[in-house]
Amino acid sequence: MNKAELADALATKTGATKAAAGQSIDALVEIITAAVAKGGDVALIGFGTFSSSKRAARTGRNPQTGAALKIAASTVPKFKAGAAFKAAVSGKKAAAKKPAAKKPVAKKK
Repeated sequence: MNKAELADALATKTGATKAAAGQSIDALVEIITAAVAKGGDVALIGFGTFSSSKRAARTGRNPQTGAALKIAASTVPKFKAGAAFKAAVSGKKAAAKKPAAKKPVAKKK
C-alpha cells in the first residue's frame, strides 16, 4: 500500500475527503519525524513506538577488497511494534495483560 492508497482507505474509513486524509497523513508523519528527531519517543498504544537510537562508530570491511574502513557513529530511527499490531499481523489473538500478583501483607502483632 502506498501513500495514495492509504489516503483513500483513510478517507473511506473516516468519511473525510481524500485531500483531507492526505493532509492528515502528511501532518502525522511530520509530527512523528519532528518528535523523534528531537530525541523523543512517539508511542501509539497497541500499534508501536517510534524512537531514535545511537549507533557507535565501528570498523567495517569493503566486501570487494576486504580492506578495513571506519564507519562513523550515527543516530537512526527505530520502530518497535506493539502487541496488538504483532498479533494482528501473525493472525493470533492479542494476549491480555495479567494483573500483577499481590504480595501478602505481614500482620503486626
